[in-house]
Amino acid sequence: MIVDLPSTDTSAVNRKMVELRESAGAVALGRVLTLVISTEDGPGAESAIQAANDASREHPCRVLVLARGARRAASRLDAQIRIGGDAGASEVIVLRMYGPLSEQGGSIIVPLLLPDAPIVAWWPSEPPASPAEDPVGSVAGRRITDVATTRSPSKTLARLAGRYHPGDTDLAWTRITSWRGLLAAALDEPPHDDVTRIEVSGEANSASADLLAGWLSSRLGAPVETTVSEVPGGGIGSVRLERPSGPVELRRVDSKTARLSQPGQPIRRVALPRRTVRECLAEELRRLDPDEIFQEALDAVPRSGNRRSSSRAKAKA
Repeated sequence: MIVDLPSTDTSAVNRKMVELRESAGAVALGRVLTLVISTEDGPGAESAIQAANDASREHPCRVLVLARGARRAASRLDAQIRIGGDAGASEVIVLRMYGPLSEQGGSIIVPLLLPDAPIVAWWPSEPPASPAEDPVGSVAGRRITDVATTRSPSKTLARLAGRYHPGDTDLAWTRITSWRGLLAAALDEPPHDDVTRIEVSGEANSASADLLAGWLSSRLGAPVETTVSEVPGGGIGSVRLERPSGPVELRRVDSKTARLSQPGQPIRRVALPRRTVRECLAEELRRLDPDEIFQEALDAVPRSGNRRSSSRAKAKA
């Protein structure tokens, strides 16, 4: 069910939510959090809503979408309420803001937040300079960005690292979960030699490659080198961990598989599918406390090296 409320205010939206709850049986009691999506109005907003709807099947929530419209228009708030089959396991409130009102998202959402429920803010496109100091991010305990959607992911990641606050995270980090799991499992097998050198290869300006290099460096305490290579589909191409007994190498073959080689074992093909935004968002919603491992990886991201700049980002891993 979709209900439109043109030229409205948050009091009218709240009253309509109560009315729908009583007449259609839509309840908010089972919602575990409030997810606030801050984005520009347009096709990108609908893509973000769909990803949130899919993720809500694991995490029932109230989704508040702050869709900023034309800045030069007169101040106006158009609302749309989606429940039932149009909202997955969530209830979606789309707030389209025009004119000076488009910069007031932080105050607009306050009356619509679920009481005593954690708040997560997500910027599916260009993130603010400092998510924790943004009007929307300041009310959230967790703040999710996605630097892969920006013109220069590595530079944006470095900028966010300088303004990091506990509770910040980025989907470039979530995209490397499978890489981290496979590499950790390989190092758990004998021989348990120390890693003496790390090489991460990927497309130029891949923030996921930067974070993977930072994570390996922070965990293993070995020097890391990041190099540029052509990767089918973009993202990370390979990781090589040098050890006295021989290297461990994980190299992507295609969008679904990779080749793993390690001393004393035959070369194996392992599953390494590229992750969707929905999968990454659902993973980030599983934890509502600060991610210390992400912070350590972010602090250890190489700030210089032989990675070349790229004119366009690749949201792949």
